Amino acid sequence: MELIDAIYKRRAVRSYTDRAVERETILRMLQAAVQAPSAINVQPWTFGVIQDRGLLQQYSDRARAYFLQTLGSSIPAELHDMVTKPDFNLFYNASALILICATSGESSAAEDCCLAAQNLMLAACDQGLGTCPIGFARPWLQLPEVKAELGIPADYTPITPFVLGYPTAMPPPVVRREPQILFWK
Repeated sequence: MELIDAIYKRRAVRSYTDRAVERETILRMLQAAVQAPSAINVQPWTFGVIQDRGLLQQYSDRARAYFLQTLGSSIPAELHDMVTKPDFNLFYNASALILICATSGESSAAEDCCLAAQNLMLAACDQGLGTCPIGFARPWLQLPEVKAELGIPADYTPITPFVLGYPTAMPPPVVRREPQILFWK
């Protein structure tokens, strides 16, 4: 697949098959991630991978409870209804969760981690895999006790959690606005 095709075909996938993504495939995706640019080549990222479905379900339940506890009254009713359904899985039953953590406090570390995530998501699309960023999980993953449980050093910051798996189907394209050009001098 050409890069431009991956850019236009990549979607947030929220429905996955039971097929596990092979370790070698995930390692190839991580190799693509670290090809991202970073400010002054600091490469301020590290990765965590969870493929244990039981653990992912447990983390989904805990992250969802935390999300509702901290933001429950301020989210739109439709979102609240979705998240409170007993069978809702925050990680969409994907076979893997990948977490990119910033390893430094450099001012651009979070942006650099997001660039690595974009590389990984485009590489996944190229391989017929689906991904979906899971922003709802980030505040929970940043809790000191959760970081300790996962083995994330206290001075590292979870930036980009997203799921990876074999999609049941690719979602249709979403209409995008035309670029808003603020100036062109």
